This record gives sequence, structure tokens and C-alpha cells, in this order.
Amino acid sequence: MTNLISIRNLHYRPDSFPPEKPDILNGINLEIDRGSFTAIIGRNGSGKTTLIKHINGLLSPSKGEVHVGGLDTSNIKNHPELRKMVGMVFQNPADQIVASTVEEDVAFGLENLNLPPEEIHKRVNRQLAEAELLGEAKRPPHFLSGGQIQRLALAGVLARHPEVILFDEPTSMLDPITRSTFLDKISDLHLQGMTIIY
Repeated sequence: MTNLISIRNLHYRPDSFPPEKPDILNGINLEIDRGSFTAIIGRNGSGKTTLIKHINGLLSPSKGEVHVGGLDTSNIKNHPELRKMVGMVFQNPADQIVASTVEEDVAFGLENLNLPPEEIHKRVNRQLAEAELLGEAKRPPHFLSGGQIQRLALAGVLARHPEVILFDEPTSMLDPITRSTFLDKISDLHLQGMTIIY
């Protein structure tokens, strides 16, 4: 395995924070190897989500550096390449559903990458088939169950062929059976060589 993600002396505090409050992240140092499975554990409000949002450039450090595949995530010029490399499944997957139909939602990220229409069509169909959502392709996402929405969110991420996927407590809103199935899918992705941060 080789190093994919490097976090050095990461500090983060929102600009709106009063001076007496401590940084949300304070001096985080972390190296994550390509192909590894990394679990980030902590109580609610401990900064787990804030940390992983630095890996895909949704947040920038107040101090310190985060590099993914050699790219500085705080440099906005790196964000298009970073979005290709890093996918994220949010705690509430409905927050990342943006289109009016299931197939359009999976295609959304691919269209932003300016892929040819035939390649988009091929990737969308493949991911919907793997997510067992091909029969729902023309339906509005809000008609799906919680487990189906979670699979749709993951299908949209996987269609972009990322190197790493960030999972932000992705099973917290799922029933026990759906949770177990989704965790098996994450394990399968890791076995296929995907870098997973959970």
C-alpha cells in the first residue's frame, strides 16, 4: 500500500466562533494508505464529519495541510480533480439527491465531469443495476425507501469511479437488515481495492 491521504497539523474553527471556544479540530496528524479501510470513531460532536469534509475539500483548514493524491485540498484549483478522486456518502443520503429522477441523479456528477453521453448512459445503467434500482430509473427519488435512497447516493458516487469514498455514519437511519446489507457492500468495495474512510 502507498500513502494516499496526508493530514498534517490540521486545525479548524469557523470564522464565526468566539475566541474563547477551542478549535473543532486541533492538531490532527494522519496518514491513510491507498486501499486501506480506516474507521474514525468518536462521540457526537467530536469533529468526525468536520475532519472528513477536509478530505474532499468541502472545508479548508484554519491551519495545517490536507493532501489527497498529492493535491492540496485547500487550493480551489485542485477541486475538480479532487471531486473525481474522492466521493462521499452523507449521513442523510437525501441531502445529496439533486435530480428529479433516479437515473438523472446518478448522471448528475458524470455530466459535471463532461463525459460523453454514451459513457454516462453506460455508467448510469451499470450502477443502477448493481444497486438493484434499474426498475426505479424513471421514478422521483423521494418515492424510494430509506435503504434505496442510500443505495442511490452510493451509486451516484461509484459512477464517478473515485479512488476513495468517505462514509459519514451512512447506516444511522437504516433498519438492521438494510444496515447489514449496506455494510456488506462497503466491505465488498474495500475488497475490490477501494480506499474507505468510515
